[in-house]
Amino acid sequence: MALIKETQEDKIEVCGEYKAVQVRTATVIKEGTEAKGYKELSRSFHRHVLHPDSDISGESAEVQGICNAVWTDEVKAAWEAKQVADNPPEEEAEEEESD
Repeated sequence: MALIKETQEDKIEVCGEYKAVQVRTATVIKEGTEAKGYKELSRSFHRHVLHPDSDISGESAEVQGICNAVWTDEVKAAWEAKQVADNPPEEEAEEEESD
């Protein structure tokens, strides 16, 4: 009997105002033979989240297509503005603390 390990992106979700893309990857371990078929022994999951400023070059074509479809210029600009508002440059943060 042979063991087979398969990985598959089994869930891709678009969430929230800034169109975060959540990707769930399932790792499936199966045992069996080609003639008799394979029986699943275990399944585990890994998730990662992509935001409009994420590098998606290493993602699957399906994930890249979804990201490119939902991350419009308006969404990217709104995400960038949120990042600046949440993380002001050091000079501005120091001025606010001294006031």
